[in-house]
Amino acid sequence: MPKTDLNDIAAFLAVAREKNFTRAAAKLGVSQSALSQTVSGLEARLGLRLLTRTTRSVAPTQAGARLAAAAGPRIEAIEAELASLSELREKPAGTIRITAHDHPARAVLLPALAKLLPAYPDIAVEIVIDYGLTDIVAAQYDAGIRSGEMLAQDMIGVRIGPDLRMAVVGAPAYFASRARPKTPQDLTAHACINLRLPTLGGLYAWEFEKAGRGIKVRVGGQFICNGTAPMLDAALAGLGLAYLPDDDVRPYLDTGQLIHVLADWCPPYTGYHLYYPSRRQPSTAFTLLVEALRYRG
Repeated sequence: MPKTDLNDIAAFLAVAREKNFTRAAAKLGVSQSALSQTVSGLEARLGLRLLTRTTRSVAPTQAGARLAAAAGPRIEAIEAELASLSELREKPAGTIRITAHDHPARAVLLPALAKLLPAYPDIAVEIVIDYGLTDIVAAQYDAGIRSGEMLAQDMIGVRIGPDLRMAVVGAPAYFASRARPKTPQDLTAHACINLRLPTLGGLYAWEFEKAGRGIKVRVGGQFICNGTAPMLDAALAGLGLAYLPDDDVRPYLDTGQLIHVLADWCPPYTGYHLYYPSRRQPSTAFTLLVEALRYRG
């Protein structure tokens, strides 16, 4: 027997429920003649009459009543599920996975999510703190965050924050017995708090620039960690100098808990960007997140 289209069964069920071709055709949005041909075609393929037609009424035959009883609830369940899927498509939902290091997670992501997530309870965001240069496609992340200078060519980048500035800071107790550095090279004589970068397999070289001249300094010290939060705590404890985002240390500079040095060697640089593959088809939830993060300053 030829394969029967579920649309044909749905058409038959509409007539069986309405007991009238005109009303059923109006509900289905088709012509009466087209609906009659559809039902007749179904009957021909089954080799059974499903409806008894008179000039005044339409009623299911025994075979028609049996088909309606068996198929009706199933077709209704399928239609309900399709409607539910359509609603899910239109209603922002799903989990978005983002890789970032801890500073943009605190400074940019969390303030935006605090406004976005309460309005969309079906959206979830997973932030994975990672200082490595992660391949977001291979690791199945939806997006990552880096400064604009580090974006790959095949990625779409959306600016999500203002220009940034780094700061070299130390506690007053640290400077009590040490002279303040006047040039980046002076840092080699200081105890510095190092950051371990897993992807590069080494310690981060502090980067400076002045009058168009760039310089990298590999510093030494007794304390090494893999995140900016413990670096800040170590600096406050007087364990050495730390190289941190200016907005992270600004409150402690204002209260005198930390002292800023080499400010003239730390110019602004391009701020954070959200990046994701150019070939991805963004979901409604992801589009909402991008717009919530987009920098408009």
